[in-house]
Amino acid sequence: MSSDRRTAVAAGVLFLVTEIAAIGGLALYRPVLDGSPGALGPGAADSAFLGALCELVLVAAVTGTGAALYPVVRRRYEGMALGYACLRLLEAAIITVGVLSVLTLVTLRREAVGVEGAAAADRALVALHDWTFLLGPNVALGLNTALLAYVMYRSRLVPRFIAVLGLVGGPLICASAVAVMFGAYEQVSVTGSALAIPVFTWEVALAVRLIVKGFEPGRAGAAHAPHAALVPAGVNGGVLRA
Repeated sequence: MSSDRRTAVAAGVLFLVTEIAAIGGLALYRPVLDGSPGALGPGAADSAFLGALCELVLVAAVTGTGAALYPVVRRRYEGMALGYACLRLLEAAIITVGVLSVLTLVTLRREAVGVEGAAAADRALVALHDWTFLLGPNVALGLNTALLAYVMYRSRLVPRFIAVLGLVGGPLICASAVAVMFGAYEQVSVTGSALAIPVFTWEVALAVRLIVKGFEPGRAGAAHAPHAALVPAGVNGGVLRA
């Protein structure tokens, strides 16, 4: 298996891991966030801890996709490859802050029952998580999706219909985040979920393509051949390109 094929498989697997970990994390710790201030039902702490572990797996996978694709993408668009890797790091960092807010919330509910100001701190931590959930897996995700999809569309490393899903999904989820900021609807809602479908479809389609077939044959190489060396051309004093 060539190095580019291994890179494609690794990136594809990591994209699938991001989807599974994101869904699992949200399902596990959402009851803690939706509970009343100070309330920590039976098993809620364990569920939150498992959700946090899923989110940490998500952080690793998000960072990994940027690192895995960088060597291939930089052959054609070095600046955009670096930009994509940095945006993935930004997304991972924001998600990590959200994980810390959930873990702190669980600790607060365990140890600060009846303490003055605990309810206010509780609500503040929930709000902090909600903002990280909006800015990380929505705004930052939308930006890096649009950037990678543009690179894939121009370079044709994958079929263009897959890239189009990202070109649509990235800006759409960013627009959805703006709508949530201004109170148009809740982030975890039917509307919010519907507007996230294109970016979800993009990541799954890209992952399956990379795992099953890899990059388009002949497209993963360097965009330009190395500069040709100049060699003497004999008595006329001209030059020939080797």
